[in-house]
Amino acid sequence: MARENQKSCQPQPKLRILFGSNKGQFSQQQLTGNKNPIMNSIPHNAFKAAIKAGRTQLGLWLTCANPYTAEIAATSGYDWLLIDGEHGPNDVPTILAQLQAVAAYSSHAIVRTVNKDPALIKQVLDCGAQTLLVPMVDTAQEARDLVLAMRYPTRGIRGVAPIAARASRWGRIADYTDVVERELCLLVQIESERGLANLDEITQVEGVDGVFIGPADLSASMGHLGNPGHPQVSAAIDTAIRRIRALGKAAGIMGTEPATAKQHISSGANFVAIAVDSMLFTKAIDDAWQRTNEELAR
Repeated sequence: MARENQKSCQPQPKLRILFGSNKGQFSQQQLTGNKNPIMNSIPHNAFKAAIKAGRTQLGLWLTCANPYTAEIAATSGYDWLLIDGEHGPNDVPTILAQLQAVAAYSSHAIVRTVNKDPALIKQVLDCGAQTLLVPMVDTAQEARDLVLAMRYPTRGIRGVAPIAARASRWGRIADYTDVVERELCLLVQIESERGLANLDEITQVEGVDGVFIGPADLSASMGHLGNPGHPQVSAAIDTAIRRIRALGKAAGIMGTEPATAKQHISSGANFVAIAVDSMLFTKAIDDAWQRTNEELAR
Protein backbone atom coordinates (compact mmCIF):
# COMPACT_ATOMS: atom_id res chain seq x y z
CA MET A 1 0.00 0.00 0.00
CA ALA A 2 2.86 2.37 0.88
CA ARG A 3 4.46 1.65 -2.48
CA GLU A 4 1.18 2.39 -4.28
CA ASN A 5 0.81 5.71 -2.44
CA GLN A 6 4.38 6.64 -3.26
CA LYS A 7 3.79 5.80 -6.91
CA SER A 8 0.64 7.90 -7.07
CA CYS A 9 2.55 10.93 -5.76
CA GLN A 10 5.19 10.75 -8.46
CA PRO A 11 5.02 13.30 -11.32
CA GLN A 12 2.97 12.10 -14.27
CA PRO A 13 5.05 11.23 -17.37
CA LYS A 14 4.96 13.71 -20.21
CA LEU A 15 3.65 12.71 -23.62
CA ARG A 16 4.54 14.52 -26.81
CA ILE A 17 1.46 15.54 -28.77
CA LEU A 18 1.28 16.49 -32.44
CA PHE A 19 -2.17 17.47 -33.66
CA GLY A 20 -2.34 20.01 -36.45
CA SER A 21 -1.14 23.29 -35.05
CA ASN A 22 -1.43 22.05 -31.44
CA LYS A 23 2.06 20.93 -30.46
CA GLY A 24 3.17 20.65 -26.86
CA GLN A 25 3.64 18.55 -23.75
CA PHE A 26 0.81 17.51 -21.51
CA SER A 27 0.70 15.19 -18.51
CA GLN A 28 -0.92 11.77 -18.61
CA GLN A 29 -3.69 13.08 -16.35
CA GLN A 30 -4.40 15.96 -18.70
CA LEU A 31 -4.91 13.54 -21.58
CA THR A 32 -7.82 11.73 -19.96
CA GLY A 33 -11.52 12.47 -20.06
CA ASN A 34 -12.79 16.02 -20.39
CA LYS A 35 -9.44 17.46 -19.28
CA ASN A 36 -7.91 16.66 -22.66
CA PRO A 37 -6.49 20.03 -23.82
CA ILE A 38 -6.82 19.06 -27.46
CA MET A 39 -10.55 18.54 -27.05
CA ASN A 40 -11.10 21.63 -24.92
CA SER A 41 -9.22 24.29 -26.89
CA ILE A 42 -9.63 25.65 -30.38
CA PRO A 43 -6.72 24.92 -32.74
CA HIS A 44 -4.38 27.82 -33.35
CA ASN A 45 -4.45 29.11 -36.92
CA ALA A 46 -0.73 29.29 -37.64
CA PHE A 47 -1.34 30.30 -41.25
CA LYS A 48 -3.34 33.36 -40.19
CA ALA A 49 -0.63 34.36 -37.73
CA ALA A 50 2.08 33.91 -40.37
CA ILE A 51 0.48 36.03 -43.09
CA LYS A 52 -0.45 38.70 -40.56
CA ALA A 53 3.22 38.87 -39.59
CA GLY A 54 4.20 39.12 -43.26
CA ARG A 55 5.92 35.74 -43.42
CA THR A 56 5.93 33.96 -46.78
CA GLN A 57 3.77 30.84 -46.93
CA LEU A 58 4.11 28.40 -49.84
CA GLY A 59 1.15 26.27 -50.77
CA LEU A 60 -0.14 23.45 -52.94
CA TRP A 61 -3.50 23.30 -54.73
CA LEU A 62 -5.46 20.09 -54.09
CA THR A 63 -7.86 19.36 -56.98
CA CYS A 64 -8.10 15.56 -56.90
CA ALA A 65 -10.88 15.51 -54.26
CA ASN A 66 -9.20 12.59 -52.54
CA PRO A 67 -8.19 12.29 -48.87
CA TYR A 68 -5.40 9.81 -49.62
CA THR A 69 -3.55 12.13 -52.02
CA ALA A 70 -4.30 15.04 -49.68
CA GLU A 71 -2.53 13.20 -46.87
CA ILE A 72 0.43 12.45 -49.13
CA ALA A 73 0.67 16.19 -49.81
CA ALA A 74 0.41 16.95 -46.10
CA THR A 75 3.56 14.94 -45.41
CA SER A 76 5.60 16.95 -47.92
CA GLY A 77 6.17 20.13 -45.92
CA TYR A 78 4.02 22.75 -47.65
CA ASP A 79 2.88 25.58 -45.39
CA TRP A 80 -0.67 25.29 -46.67
CA LEU A 81 -2.84 23.06 -48.81
CA LEU A 82 -5.87 24.40 -50.65
CA ILE A 83 -8.83 22.04 -50.98
CA ASP A 84 -10.43 23.30 -54.16
CA GLY A 85 -14.21 23.30 -54.06
CA GLU A 86 -14.54 25.60 -57.07
CA HIS A 87 -12.79 23.75 -59.88
CA GLY A 88 -12.11 20.45 -58.11
CA PRO A 89 -14.99 17.88 -58.02
CA ASN A 90 -15.58 18.46 -54.31
CA ASP A 91 -18.67 18.62 -52.13
CA VAL A 92 -19.02 18.97 -48.35
CA PRO A 93 -18.32 15.26 -47.56
CA THR A 94 -15.15 15.17 -49.69
CA ILE A 95 -13.96 18.45 -48.17
CA LEU A 96 -14.55 17.01 -44.70
CA ALA A 97 -12.61 13.85 -45.56
CA GLN A 98 -9.61 15.88 -46.71
CA LEU A 99 -9.72 18.11 -43.63
CA GLN A 100 -9.60 14.94 -41.53
CA ALA A 101 -6.79 13.47 -43.63
CA VAL A 102 -4.44 16.44 -43.17
CA ALA A 103 -5.38 17.36 -39.58
CA ALA A 104 -2.50 15.44 -37.99
CA TYR A 105 0.15 17.29 -39.98
CA SER A 106 1.60 20.78 -39.89
CA SER A 107 0.33 21.91 -43.32
CA HIS A 108 -2.62 24.25 -42.88
CA ALA A 109 -5.80 23.37 -44.77
CA ILE A 110 -7.54 26.14 -46.72
CA VAL A 111 -10.90 25.51 -48.37
CA ARG A 112 -11.94 27.31 -51.53
CA THR A 113 -15.70 27.30 -51.73
CA VAL A 114 -17.52 26.99 -55.03
CA ASN A 115 -19.26 30.33 -54.51
CA LYS A 116 -20.24 32.95 -51.93
CA ASP A 117 -23.26 31.06 -50.53
CA PRO A 118 -23.51 31.71 -46.74
CA ALA A 119 -25.17 28.31 -46.20
CA LEU A 120 -22.21 26.52 -47.77
CA ILE A 121 -19.75 28.65 -45.80
CA LYS A 122 -21.59 27.64 -42.62
CA GLN A 123 -21.26 23.95 -43.48
CA VAL A 124 -17.56 24.17 -44.30
CA LEU A 125 -16.80 26.09 -41.10
CA ASP A 126 -18.76 23.54 -39.06
CA CYS A 127 -16.66 20.80 -40.69
CA GLY A 128 -13.61 22.42 -39.11
CA ALA A 129 -12.15 24.62 -41.82
CA GLN A 130 -10.52 27.69 -40.30
CA THR A 131 -9.37 29.45 -43.46
CA LEU A 132 -11.57 30.05 -46.50
CA LEU A 133 -10.70 31.37 -49.95
CA VAL A 134 -13.84 32.68 -51.65
CA PRO A 135 -13.76 33.25 -55.43
CA MET A 136 -15.13 36.00 -57.65
CA VAL A 137 -15.31 38.86 -55.15
CA ASP A 138 -15.93 42.05 -57.12
CA THR A 139 -17.15 44.60 -54.56
CA ALA A 140 -16.60 45.67 -50.98
CA GLN A 141 -20.22 44.79 -50.18
CA GLU A 142 -19.63 41.20 -51.31
CA ALA A 143 -16.59 41.09 -49.03
CA ARG A 144 -18.61 42.47 -46.10
CA ASP A 145 -21.30 39.83 -46.70
CA LEU A 146 -18.63 37.11 -46.51
CA VAL A 147 -17.38 38.50 -43.20
CA LEU A 148 -20.93 38.29 -41.86
CA ALA A 149 -21.20 34.68 -43.06
CA MET A 150 -18.08 33.81 -41.05
CA ARG A 151 -19.37 35.31 -37.77
CA TYR A 152 -22.07 34.44 -35.29
CA PRO A 153 -24.83 36.91 -34.38
CA THR A 154 -24.87 39.67 -33.46
CA ARG A 155 -21.71 40.30 -35.45
CA GLY A 156 -22.79 38.09 -38.33
CA ILE A 157 -25.31 35.58 -39.69
CA ARG A 158 -23.61 32.20 -39.25
CA GLY A 159 -26.07 29.61 -37.95
CA VAL A 160 -25.40 28.42 -34.41
CA ALA A 161 -25.12 24.68 -33.74
CA PRO A 162 -21.64 24.06 -32.28
CA ILE A 163 -22.69 21.00 -30.30
CA ALA A 164 -23.17 19.13 -33.58
CA ALA A 165 -20.02 20.40 -35.32
CA ARG A 166 -16.57 18.93 -35.76
CA ALA A 167 -15.18 22.47 -35.49
CA SER A 168 -16.11 22.64 -31.79
CA ARG A 169 -15.10 19.03 -31.08
CA TRP A 170 -18.83 18.28 -30.89
CA GLY A 171 -19.33 20.68 -28.02
CA ARG A 172 -16.16 19.85 -26.09
CA ILE A 173 -14.78 23.34 -26.72
CA ALA A 174 -17.12 25.02 -24.26
CA ASP A 175 -16.29 28.59 -25.30
CA TYR A 176 -16.16 27.87 -29.05
CA THR A 177 -18.70 30.50 -30.04
CA ASP A 178 -16.82 33.13 -28.02
CA VAL A 179 -13.30 32.44 -29.31
CA VAL A 180 -13.67 30.93 -32.78
CA GLU A 181 -13.55 34.23 -34.64
CA ARG A 182 -9.98 34.97 -33.61
CA GLU A 183 -8.78 31.80 -35.38
CA LEU A 184 -10.87 32.14 -38.55
CA CYS A 185 -9.21 33.58 -41.64
CA LEU A 186 -11.01 35.01 -44.68
CA LEU A 187 -9.22 35.29 -48.00
CA VAL A 188 -11.11 36.87 -50.89
CA GLN A 189 -10.25 36.27 -54.52
CA ILE A 190 -10.17 39.12 -57.01
CA GLU A 191 -10.18 37.88 -60.60
CA SER A 192 -11.87 40.47 -62.77
CA GLU A 193 -11.35 44.01 -63.99
CA ARG A 194 -14.30 45.06 -61.84
CA GLY A 195 -12.64 43.54 -58.80
CA LEU A 196 -9.39 45.32 -59.57
CA ALA A 197 -11.25 48.62 -59.89
CA ASN A 198 -12.60 48.05 -56.35
CA LEU A 199 -9.34 46.66 -54.95
CA ASP A 200 -8.78 49.30 -52.29
CA GLU A 201 -12.32 49.14 -50.93
CA ILE A 202 -12.34 45.31 -50.87
CA THR A 203 -8.93 45.07 -49.21
CA GLN A 204 -9.86 47.52 -46.47
CA VAL A 205 -13.00 45.64 -45.39
CA GLU A 206 -12.63 44.75 -41.70
CA GLY A 207 -12.54 40.98 -41.35
CA VAL A 208 -10.79 40.34 -44.66
CA ASP A 209 -7.37 38.89 -43.82
CA GLY A 210 -5.93 38.55 -47.29
CA VAL A 211 -6.61 39.09 -50.99
CA PHE A 212 -5.73 36.50 -53.62
CA ILE A 213 -5.37 37.53 -57.26
CA GLY A 214 -6.67 34.90 -59.71
CA PRO A 215 -4.50 35.14 -62.85
CA ALA A 216 -6.54 32.85 -65.14
CA ASP A 217 -9.92 34.55 -64.77
CA LEU A 218 -8.33 37.98 -64.53
CA SER A 219 -6.55 37.49 -67.85
CA ALA A 220 -9.85 36.39 -69.42
CA SER A 221 -11.60 39.46 -68.00
CA MET A 222 -8.89 41.65 -69.50
CA GLY A 223 -9.32 40.10 -72.96
CA HIS A 224 -6.35 37.72 -72.79
CA LEU A 225 -8.06 34.37 -72.28
CA GLY A 226 -5.51 31.59 -71.73
CA ASN A 227 -2.62 34.04 -71.46
CA PRO A 228 -2.14 35.03 -67.81
CA GLY A 229 1.46 35.93 -68.64
CA HIS A 230 0.47 38.73 -71.00
CA PRO A 231 2.40 41.90 -70.13
CA GLN A 232 -0.81 43.84 -69.42
CA VAL A 233 -2.02 41.13 -67.01
CA SER A 234 1.38 40.77 -65.35
CA ALA A 235 1.59 44.51 -64.77
CA ALA A 236 -1.91 44.58 -63.26
CA ILE A 237 -1.08 41.69 -60.94
CA ASP A 238 2.17 43.28 -59.79
CA THR A 239 0.43 46.58 -59.07
CA ALA A 240 -2.38 44.81 -57.19
CA ILE A 241 0.01 42.81 -55.00
CA ARG A 242 1.96 45.90 -54.04
CA ARG A 243 -1.23 47.81 -53.29
CA ILE A 244 -2.70 45.04 -51.12
CA ARG A 245 0.45 44.92 -49.00
CA ALA A 246 0.57 48.71 -48.77
CA LEU A 247 -2.95 48.59 -47.34
CA GLY A 248 -1.78 46.23 -44.62
CA LYS A 249 -3.30 42.96 -45.83
CA ALA A 250 -1.74 39.70 -47.03
CA ALA A 251 -1.45 39.19 -50.78
CA GLY A 252 -1.80 35.82 -52.50
CA ILE A 253 -1.18 34.51 -56.00
CA MET A 254 -0.43 31.32 -57.90
CA GLY A 255 2.96 30.86 -59.53
CA THR A 256 3.71 27.31 -60.65
CA GLU A 257 7.08 28.20 -62.14
CA PRO A 258 9.83 28.96 -59.60
CA ALA A 259 10.86 32.14 -61.40
CA THR A 260 7.26 33.38 -61.47
CA ALA A 261 6.75 32.59 -57.81
CA LYS A 262 9.96 34.42 -56.93
CA GLN A 263 8.85 37.46 -58.91
CA HIS A 264 5.50 37.57 -57.12
CA ILE A 265 7.18 37.21 -53.73
CA SER A 266 9.57 40.05 -54.56
CA SER A 267 6.51 42.19 -55.33
CA GLY A 268 5.14 41.43 -51.87
CA ALA A 269 2.99 38.31 -52.24
CA ASN A 270 3.24 36.34 -49.01
CA PHE A 271 1.00 33.35 -49.63
CA VAL A 272 1.83 31.74 -52.94
CA ALA A 273 0.59 28.50 -54.49
CA ILE A 274 3.59 26.97 -56.23
CA ALA A 275 2.06 23.73 -57.54
CA VAL A 276 -1.19 21.89 -58.35
CA ASP A 277 -1.54 18.21 -57.43
CA SER A 278 -3.23 17.15 -60.67
CA MET A 279 -0.58 18.94 -62.74
CA LEU A 280 2.20 17.19 -60.81
CA PHE A 281 0.44 13.83 -61.18
CA THR A 282 -0.07 14.31 -64.93
CA LYS A 283 3.54 15.33 -65.50
CA ALA A 284 4.90 12.40 -63.46
CA ILE A 285 2.77 9.92 -65.41
CA ASP A 286 3.77 11.38 -68.77
CA ASP A 287 7.44 11.60 -67.83
CA ALA A 288 7.56 7.96 -66.72
CA TRP A 289 5.98 6.86 -70.00
CA GLN A 290 8.30 9.00 -72.10
CA ARG A 291 11.51 8.07 -70.27
CA THR A 292 10.80 4.36 -70.44
CA ASN A 293 9.95 4.45 -74.14
CA GLU A 294 13.08 6.47 -74.89
CA GLU A 295 15.20 3.92 -73.03
CA LEU A 296 13.55 0.99 -74.83
CA ALA A 297 14.14 2.65 -78.20
CA ARG A 298 17.90 2.83 -77.69
